[in-house]
Amino acid sequence: MGAGISGISAALEAAALGRKVVLVDGLPMLGGQAVGSIIGTFCGLFSNGPDRYQLTHGIADGILRDLGASGDLHHRVGPLTTVVYYDEVALGRWIEEQVRAAGITVVLGAVLRRTRTEGRMVRELELATRYGDVRVSAHGFVDATGDAALAWQVGLPCREPDTPIFGTQMFVMEHIDEAHAPSREAFTARLKAKAAEYGLARDDGLFFLFPGRGSAAFNMTHIETPLDPLAASATALAGRADVGRVIEFLRAEYPAAFGRARIRSMALPGIRQTRWIVGTHQLTTDEVRQAVQFPDAVARTSWPVELHDAPEGYVWEPFGDDHIHTVPLRSLTPADADNLVVAGRCIDADAAALSSVRVMGPCIAMGAAAAHALDLAGHGSVHTIDLDALRERIRPNLERVG
Repeated sequence: MGAGISGISAALEAAALGRKVVLVDGLPMLGGQAVGSIIGTFCGLFSNGPDRYQLTHGIADGILRDLGASGDLHHRVGPLTTVVYYDEVALGRWIEEQVRAAGITVVLGAVLRRTRTEGRMVRELELATRYGDVRVSAHGFVDATGDAALAWQVGLPCREPDTPIFGTQMFVMEHIDEAHAPSREAFTARLKAKAAEYGLARDDGLFFLFPGRGSAAFNMTHIETPLDPLAASATALAGRADVGRVIEFLRAEYPAAFGRARIRSMALPGIRQTRWIVGTHQLTTDEVRQAVQFPDAVARTSWPVELHDAPEGYVWEPFGDDHIHTVPLRSLTPADADNLVVAGRCIDADAAALSSVRVMGPCIAMGAAAAHALDLAGHGSVHTIDLDALRERIRPNLERVG
């Protein structure tokens, strides 16, 4: 359930294991937020420090290889982190072709209506689509919905943030004059000084300029992302209105760079954190800061704590050169279900810890681990699988290779 980057990783990994896979998403497209919300960046894929290396493999290898060969990636190596910019259209097509080639059955535009369970086992999903209802029966399920929709529908305990966590209305502009584009430092200073004048709630936004293309993805708004359906719809419209004010700022303050630029695409609302499971273990901020290496680790990252809990800005707590923290399988597994594994931004972690591990690098690793955990469980429980066998299968996502 969920065809974002973690769900795609889980589906492709399961198909490679020889499993019959059904991939379900509420959107009429594959790629989730990575494509539909135009995140525009792969974060958390690489370690910090001067000797940087790739932390997550699996489908990440294919994306880096193929989109790199077609010129649809750009690596930005900053002083603290490495971010990979990508073309969202190219990523969407890559995902579509990989899913088709793997023979995965896809059900798009589907809303989860009911589930059927037997004891601790999820047995069947009832989905509604505009073309009619669909029932899916399976031996194992991955909840990669982002909002823990499957776990919540089953009736498993879930958490919600104590205070609002803000999302972003992303957009892409093209025909930017790169020669006159401001530096990141100068842009940040100007925005802080001028945000109130243009009616911008967020004064620390940034943009990711794709060199040589005259295009950039903009991360410059903060919008609430409530779970209430009416409020969520209203927020989506408000986010687009915020983009209009951002455009006014860009053209007025930097006419040489953005005066002739135009919006190429305006995304679906970007959601960071809404609802997540109560797992067998809750990953904590202290465990992230202390770089705990869990015995049941399934993913790793060096990405900072990036908590968007205020309209005007966010917490940015980077880590040192040798810092790598991990995500335990227990944070992906609800205690009261034997054949359900969660992957992505709805695993169990406190809000600050989740802000560090919900980025695409570790989400890819979590999706792959979910597929392998269910495969090892067979008709049994994911809580009793052989962890050494799991670790051996996902070793490239836990240890340095090459």
